[in-house]
Amino acid sequence: MYARILVPLEHSDYDDAILMHVGELARMHKSTVVLIHVADGWAARNQQGLALRESAEMRDDRDYIEARCKELEARGIQAECILAGGDPGPEIAAAAEREGCDLVAMSTHGHKGVQDLLRGSVANEVRHRVKVPVLMVRGAPRRIKPA
Repeated sequence: MYARILVPLEHSDYDDAILMHVGELARMHKSTVVLIHVADGWAARNQQGLALRESAEMRDDRDYIEARCKELEARGIQAECILAGGDPGPEIAAAAEREGCDLVAMSTHGHKGVQDLLRGSVANEVRHRVKVPVLMVRGAPRRIKPA
C-alpha cells in the first residue's frame, strides 16, 4: 500500500515517536522510508544562493539523519536520507513529490490554540501542501529518570 514513506525529522526527542510507528508500518508494507531533515538556520537557508559551505549545524544535522537512517537499516528496513535547507513546510512538500512518496508521516508537538499560532505548525502546513495522506503522531520529549 505504501511503497515510499517520507518522514520529516526535526533532530529532537519528538523523532522517536514517529520512527517507532513508521518502522512497524514500513516492515508490514515492505516500504522504503525516506528521512528528511530541513535545516533552517541562516546558512542553510542561504547556502545555495550564496554558495556557502556547509555550516557546523548542518554537518551535525547530516550526522544525525544518517545515524537514524542506519538505525532503521539495522532493523531490516530500507531507508534513505535527505538533508535539505530552507523553509520546512515547502521543502517537505517538495520532497514528497520529488521522491515519489505516497505517505508523509510526522511527529507533532500537540500545541493548541495560541501556542500553535505563535510557534506555527509545520505539520499543518505540510498537510495543506501535499497531495498524499499525512500520518501525524503526537510525540513527547524524553523523560529524565530520577536517580
